[in-house]
Amino acid sequence: MASCLKSPWNRRVQTAVLKVLCFGALIFELMNQREVAAWTYNYSTNAYSWNFSRTFCQKYFTDLVAIQNKNEIAHLNDVIPYYSSYYWIGIRKINNNWTWVGTKKTLTKEAENWADNEPNNKKNDQDCVEIYIKSPSAAGKWNDEPCRRRKRALCYTASCQDTSCSEQGECVETIGNFTCSCFQGFYGPECEHVRECGEPALPRHVLMSCHHPLGNFSFKSQCSFRCAPGYTLHGPRELECLASGVWTDKPPQCEATQCPPLRAPERGSMTCPHAAGAAARQPSCRFSCDEGSALVGPEVVRCTASGEWTASPPVCRAVECAPLGSPAHGSVDCSPSSGTFQYNASCSFRCAEGFVLRGADTVRCAGAGQWTAPAPVCQAVACTPLLSPRNGAMTCVQPPGDSGLKSTCQFICNAGFSLSGPERLDCTPSGHWTGLPPVCEAIKCPELLAPEWGSLDCSDTRGEFSVGSTCHFSCHKGFRLEGSNDVKCTASGRWTAPPPTCEGVAPPPAAEARCLALLTPAQGAMTCRHHRVPFGLNTACYFVCNAGFTLEGDSALRCGPSGQWTAAAPACRAVKCSKLHVTEPTLMNCSDPWGNFSYGSACTFHCPAGQLLNGSAKTACQENGQWSTTMPTCQAGPLTVREALTYFGGAVASVTGLAMGWTLLALLRKRFRRKDDGESPLNPQSHLGTYGVFTNAAFDPSP
Repeated sequence: MASCLKSPWNRRVQTAVLKVLCFGALIFELMNQREVAAWTYNYSTNAYSWNFSRTFCQKYFTDLVAIQNKNEIAHLNDVIPYYSSYYWIGIRKINNNWTWVGTKKTLTKEAENWADNEPNNKKNDQDCVEIYIKSPSAAGKWNDEPCRRRKRALCYTASCQDTSCSEQGECVETIGNFTCSCFQGFYGPECEHVRECGEPALPRHVLMSCHHPLGNFSFKSQCSFRCAPGYTLHGPRELECLASGVWTDKPPQCEATQCPPLRAPERGSMTCPHAAGAAARQPSCRFSCDEGSALVGPEVVRCTASGEWTASPPVCRAVECAPLGSPAHGSVDCSPSSGTFQYNASCSFRCAEGFVLRGADTVRCAGAGQWTAPAPVCQAVACTPLLSPRNGAMTCVQPPGDSGLKSTCQFICNAGFSLSGPERLDCTPSGHWTGLPPVCEAIKCPELLAPEWGSLDCSDTRGEFSVGSTCHFSCHKGFRLEGSNDVKCTASGRWTAPPPTCEGVAPPPAAEARCLALLTPAQGAMTCRHHRVPFGLNTACYFVCNAGFTLEGDSALRCGPSGQWTAAAPACRAVKCSKLHVTEPTLMNCSDPWGNFSYGSACTFHCPAGQLLNGSAKTACQENGQWSTTMPTCQAGPLTVREALTYFGGAVASVTGLAMGWTLLALLRKRFRRKDDGESPLNPQSHLGTYGVFTNAAFDPSP
């Protein structure tokens, strides 16, 4: 420890500064003490949660203590001081199994050292383990506790290193030392030696290639064998050096390779270009056939190292093409008409009525024994399938067989509809129908007008006068109806009676009543049927709205005898969408040409600075009353450079403050220690020998 010099400075300031420097050096010295040759134990002087206790052990030592055996428990109970809330050890419940966190191995029954009636998992949150050090009733026993409880951390410093046991065995910790359990194929105090098998003796003509991952001809060495050209391998192709130092087998032998003699095929020849005495080589033979014959088999065969030819010798056969049969629903005519189909034979094809030929109509047998084209097929003539007309029915008849030729379809319409087009269609040999499919059109009766000096009221307000529509006639005061006062449109397209007339029984009125002229509604259309004068008696007007708007009011109005319309003029109102509700901090701006949140309304969204929009920035109210997109949201974006620098500066300031606080705390602890009764914490040279127990008084952050 460095000594402190005197100076004429203020005595109190000088004393405080020197104490800080001296204790800083002492803390640095204690923090860097390590036991290399043995497993040592350490504990914290403050109590923390289990998670923070493990962080403490991993930062300054190796980990929370992992109990090896009963002797270790007895040793810990002997050397560690008593503490009322006891100590955390390196066991925790993981996936409902008690597990050593350092090795990630499940706690076995044989290694358990629980206190009586433990673990009991009170309140279902006791997932960490404490050890009762110097407990009067259960010394060295274990108990499950909630991980948030504050206890001292019981740590250890491992003696096993990454290079222990030469990385060729398992390092086993013991109290004060370690031993090596060597893997198979290794031996020695630190598993530094490898079992050797020795180089195998090779017979003649045997070639060897080896791979030595651990040393020449040692454990896990692998050797592969092959023979020189012209020789065949007899025996294993690969050998491996076992952990026992013995090869898996004896080396193989190489014997000269020979293939059996070949003969030229009948109606052909053979050429084998190899010199005499080439037994050690791999000869090859080439075959060819005379004119009019074809080679069946490989053109070239080779003698392999195994003493076998790559294939059986080929043969020469007369060129023939495969027999051809008549296609389904067709016939074939060949020349010559009998015998085999030899070179230049030809065949012609045709199809029965109702079928068409797909493919070549004539094929010829070529020199390679193949027809010049594949055999064709006869496909049935088929017309495009027909659909039943709307408001009607279709009945089709197809003759037996696959062909659609001579298929017929007949059409009829439902009551109130008439057929427009042919009643029957036939499928022709060309695959087309004899005409276009018909349609069913609604039957309508002639348009009716109100009689002079009378009025007309019909059930069909659209004025289409379809089948089933009814109309009622009436006359003005002073006139008599001549004819039927009610008529109905029949399925024949005729009214059940001719239109009646109004005959005068008194002088006609001086002037005919007229209604006020109607205006076409905004975003809509109006169609009117006038009689003698515009907007006069019995004038009928019909209203519709554009897409995105709905009609409010009657869709049809009629001018009555009093000069009044049957109802007020309707209006077209924009379709409404649901009201949009934004959540902070999202901002919304909308334009509403036809009313708030109505058809044509468009809204845009944006977020405050520093946040990103999650979703579409625009949405619009559609004609079906639905918004085009869903509402977006704002989420935090990445930090700007200025924000990042601000946070970093704050972190630096916090770390600096903590460091000063730790130094001052160490200064105070040293001053108090001088006043105690002379007791001091254990150190590596204490009466405990090589097991030394250390404390870390300088580490005192709040968990």
